[in-house]
Amino acid sequence: MNPPPIITDPLVLFMPSGKRGRFPKGTPVLDAARQLGVYVESVCGGRATCGRCQIEVQEGQFAKHKITSSLDHISPIGPKEERYDRVRGLPEGRRLSCSATIEGDLVVDVPQDTVINAQVVRKDADTRHIERMPAIQLCYVDVEEPDMHKPLGDLDRLKAALVREWGFGALDADFHLHADIQRILREGNWAVTAAIHRDRDTERARIIAVWPGLKNEAYGLACDIGSTTIAMHMVSLLSGRVAASAGISNPQIRFGEDLMSRVSYVMMNPDGREAMTKAVRQAVSELVDKVCAQGNAQREDILDSVFVGNPIMHHLFLGIDPTELGGAPFALAVSDAVSCCASDIGIELNRGARTYLLPCIAGHVGADAAAVTLAEGPHRQDRMMLIVDVGTNAEIVFGSSKRVVAASSPTGPAFEGAEISGGQRAAPGAIERVRIDPQTLEPRFRVIGSELWSDEPGFAEAVSGTGVSGICGSGIIEVIAEMFLAGIISEDGVVDGALAAKSTRIVQTGRTFGYVLSDGEPRITITQNDVRAIQLAKSALYAGTRLLMEKMGTDHVDAIRFAGAFGSFIDPKYAMVLGLIPDCDLDAVSAVGNAAGTGARMALLNRSYRREIEDTVRRIEKIETAIEPRFQEHFVNAMALPNKVDAFPNLQKQVALPERQASAGAETGGPPRRRSREERAARRNRT
Repeated sequence: MNPPPIITDPLVLFMPSGKRGRFPKGTPVLDAARQLGVYVESVCGGRATCGRCQIEVQEGQFAKHKITSSLDHISPIGPKEERYDRVRGLPEGRRLSCSATIEGDLVVDVPQDTVINAQVVRKDADTRHIERMPAIQLCYVDVEEPDMHKPLGDLDRLKAALVREWGFGALDADFHLHADIQRILREGNWAVTAAIHRDRDTERARIIAVWPGLKNEAYGLACDIGSTTIAMHMVSLLSGRVAASAGISNPQIRFGEDLMSRVSYVMMNPDGREAMTKAVRQAVSELVDKVCAQGNAQREDILDSVFVGNPIMHHLFLGIDPTELGGAPFALAVSDAVSCCASDIGIELNRGARTYLLPCIAGHVGADAAAVTLAEGPHRQDRMMLIVDVGTNAEIVFGSSKRVVAASSPTGPAFEGAEISGGQRAAPGAIERVRIDPQTLEPRFRVIGSELWSDEPGFAEAVSGTGVSGICGSGIIEVIAEMFLAGIISEDGVVDGALAAKSTRIVQTGRTFGYVLSDGEPRITITQNDVRAIQLAKSALYAGTRLLMEKMGTDHVDAIRFAGAFGSFIDPKYAMVLGLIPDCDLDAVSAVGNAAGTGARMALLNRSYRREIEDTVRRIEKIETAIEPRFQEHFVNAMALPNKVDAFPNLQKQVALPERQASAGAETGGPPRRRSREERAARRNRT
């Protein structure tokens, strides 16, 4: 046990963590960091050979912290650092914390890069970095040579050296090492690097890999298995840098576009589960090859992996039949986090590599939603945050540090272009942005693959290779919202056929009317059925959200986060005009991209995040929308644009919503709603 600090001992502050403490003069800076729980990488065990433990001393008077820091308060450069600088080069102003000792008050900066230009993995480039405490640790150690008078085996002497030099308790070792340990020790001249795995503080550490000499890099995988796309990052476990990233279409699409169709495929085909499991694992294997080639690494260099996905992807990846998720009570085979060897699920990495899957929240709220929760942290803050992952089955998480609830809502495939007459997946040529002139009803739009709008010079030439082929999810949301703002459709979603006298864009399609968005080839028309499909989808999502708000006893949302690839392209204003999400300050609504991938990286780089999300998921309350009596009422109200009963005061500060009126050709249910003075003023000010 370390003696208690003395008030006259030097005070040391580590940045950017802000952790501080007093230490006797002569204490190595690395030891001080470890005692305070500040993560400073060290592979060589203080031999000043790996160069991972670099720090910088900040000079000056730091009044806020009551510290005067100086280069005179750290020991002079010694022989070990001189040797390292001579052989490998030490950047100006850097010191090796394993060799430098504390001689006075210090402000120590732990740089966010290393000599190999590693970068810290960030959720957002300017806001937050992931502090590293991975489940894998590389330890360089000298092992005693065999001695006839000490008949201890080579592997046992390695364990003893690790206990002695690195402070481990009892150590276990993977069985595959038994056959190779003697060769490795002799190749390394009795100096080796061991990879130690310990996911939980309470479990025995285990040797999973050994290399002769100094091994100065190891990698992990963070992978989000989506129903449409699989995204993978290869990350340095030592520095946190993202060494490579790659994505691939989920080959399971050939078995079914949406999740329920894939469950049906399993139910209808005896070998359906095996076929889909094989397909997704092969895709993951292809991605491993891609990131290894991109990051100049070998499969044997990968020691850990974290996977997330919705419950059906989660089960199929593990080789579990997802049939029970196809109907009530939507029973998961396993909901807790899963830890295993990568080889157990057919992923060929280092023979000792481990795999971790985050826990699932509920039958249709999976490990991907748990990863998004980990990344965005509603459970860490006081404000009420809503997280929405829009897809064929929307996953919704809502709450704060006091309480978190979650649900799923069956939005269907309309937002992905299915069930829409001109709909398609996001691809070059698809309309992604739409604006409609409220006076002339003429549209202008932008397609994927070009930055030009359709009314700008050069647009035709810019899209000549792809044409205007259809409309994707973000475009569908915008065109319906713009049609509402321009008065083409009523709040009930009915296309006003009377406007055909004003604009040739309004055309009759059978017994109803539609709006011609693009009059080229193919002709893209937003039909009445298209509007209804979007209304049904957005109503399901909003009703699920409103139900969670009710359960939390609140009528407001402080912040909204759109997760997933689709969410990255949704304009928050149009999502709110449509009534896809509840009213909120638009400045507090943002897209967080592949936050599931960010959560996976957090769990990969810091095992304390694994414990955090496991504990959080156990406390999240799961709401089953299918059996909630109020869901249908919220659904019906949400069919109106933006909503029949809920107010949108924050939205009305920035957007003039049309006067509520009876649907064209429909009977009125009462007098039109009177607009407030604020709404009328906003309408006058609309540009």
